[in-house]
Amino acid sequence: MGSPRADLWWGSSCMKKLNDLREHLLNAVIELRRDPDRLLIFADQGALKCTFASGLSYEYEYQAQLILTDYAGDIDSIAIPLFDWIRVNQSELLANLDRVKQGIHFEAELLDNRKVDLAITIPLTERVIVKRSQNGIMHIETPPEPQVIKTEPGQEVTLIDNETGQRLATWMSADIPDSYAVAMPLPKRD
Repeated sequence: MGSPRADLWWGSSCMKKLNDLREHLLNAVIELRRDPDRLLIFADQGALKCTFASGLSYEYEYQAQLILTDYAGDIDSIAIPLFDWIRVNQSELLANLDRVKQGIHFEAELLDNRKVDLAITIPLTERVIVKRSQNGIMHIETPPEPQVIKTEPGQEVTLIDNETGQRLATWMSADIPDSYAVAMPLPKRD
């Protein structure tokens, strides 16, 4: 510990989405439970993105590659659990029309009348928050993804000036049935 560099404390493993996705598919897809070694998952075209913002927080951006070898199951039994996982772990792939157009890609090689080798490519990102404590140790955490939540029903809203306490406006907020929003928690400051 005599070197001038800061010590790092790893609060979680890097690129945890790949392990989480693998576990999700192995638990969900009966065909994969029988022979989990036929599911290969890795990252391709990866990039680390960091800015001059205060701190050293950054983001992994990569193409997750799922390879299913000698797969004899229904491809829908992969796609539907995959979309369910994406809903929680990379929801903008379903909510953002530009991201939907870029899409999740696949290639399939028909091996015989019952089996295929299937490759699925999913663009993923993972945020990494780096915080330096007062003793110089850097703590690393990977926060959960923002979640999609149902919006609140319409209600009366009042806008008040904080300095004067004066009521500036009052109205009924929109009541939009079956409306959803992305809950984006702000990072906590020390």
